[in-house]
Amino acid sequence: MPPMLRGWWGRGQLGPTVKSAFSALLAYKVRALLCTVGVTIGSASIVLVVTAGLTGGRRVIAQIEGVGSNIVYAELAGRRPSSALSDELSMADLEAVRTGVPNAVDVAGSRDAVVPVVAGGVQRSVSLIGVTAGFQRIRHLVITRGRYFDDDELSSSAKRCLLTEELAAAMFPGSDPVGAVAHVGELRLTVIGVFRERVSTFGASEVQRESALVPFHLMRYVTGREYIKVLYAQASSADAVEAVTRDFAEIVRSRHRRDARYQVENLTGLLAAAKQASAALMVTLLTVALIALVVSGIGIMNVMLVSVTERTREIGVRKVVGARRLAILAQFLIEAGVISGLGALGGVTIAVAAIVVIRSFLPADISLPISSLSILIAIAASGSVGLVAGYLPARRAANLPPVDALRYE
Repeated sequence: MPPMLRGWWGRGQLGPTVKSAFSALLAYKVRALLCTVGVTIGSASIVLVVTAGLTGGRRVIAQIEGVGSNIVYAELAGRRPSSALSDELSMADLEAVRTGVPNAVDVAGSRDAVVPVVAGGVQRSVSLIGVTAGFQRIRHLVITRGRYFDDDELSSSAKRCLLTEELAAAMFPGSDPVGAVAHVGELRLTVIGVFRERVSTFGASEVQRESALVPFHLMRYVTGREYIKVLYAQASSADAVEAVTRDFAEIVRSRHRRDARYQVENLTGLLAAAKQASAALMVTLLTVALIALVVSGIGIMNVMLVSVTERTREIGVRKVVGARRLAILAQFLIEAGVISGLGALGGVTIAVAAIVVIRSFLPADISLPISSLSILIAIAASGSVGLVAGYLPARRAANLPPVDALRYE
């Protein structure tokens, strides 16, 4: 402890100084309360903003990772009527990728077409998707009833299908669809299972809200042509995604005409962009919350400056009877610290209570964790703002000459 503070402490001035600070706050209760409310709003905003930012960012990233951040996919870009049939991706391309990309642990292809279905006396358009082996694993499909295709069904163009939960409910309301016959387009298909995406792609992939999966080779009876629209490969790890993407693209392009253009993409870039966007959003929202806290700090400074002016004579009397400069400085800093400290604790309490209440209204799959880091940031920022805002008025009070202070009216 510095000699000056040790001497002040040793002379027993701490107790009277603290008592004077609290007496002053009680004498100006409304003014102190309004300042505290400002800090409360700022600190609560910090906790809520950080919690919302972390939760939203984690959920978006989890959605992307759930779809498959290790997935690489390719499709013919700018498909036109004039495109040669040889430009289309084929089962031979799939096998070439399977054998030619060492870090690809799984390969699959899909082809979709829109077909009519009559459900409940109403005709609707659904997505019929032909899939190869490995599609379920790569796309993380969850079988909620029945089973998935076996190898014989996939290779023999068996008239079997799986329905999305929404399509199954529309076609077979109130009954188990497994084992029933579904009329999809001109096909009569036996339903062997019901499925859903583990993480919904919200229709951004070939799997739509109302879709039916069939063995890939069965699609030639629907479209008259057999080709793969989207070719997938799953990398062995996140570190291998770039190598798989590069090898994948080289194999596909080497097997087709030079003029053919293929879009070979992965979700790693999207995942990185989502993380950057989440961080940027967090910084933006936190900056807004800190601005609110700084505004409340300015309010504390203004109130304390007014308080110093109103209490100039009191300060002069205290100095005349022996109060040291450090005691006066400490008194006003304590007042500012109490205001900001109570505001911080109140803001954190309100924010935590709000999060607990909001949790009860959220779906079970959405978590809203209370960030201990945000609580520490809120308390530290609020306390710092209060002390910094209170220092100028405290210094002004401490430097008042006793004679001038006593003459002040």
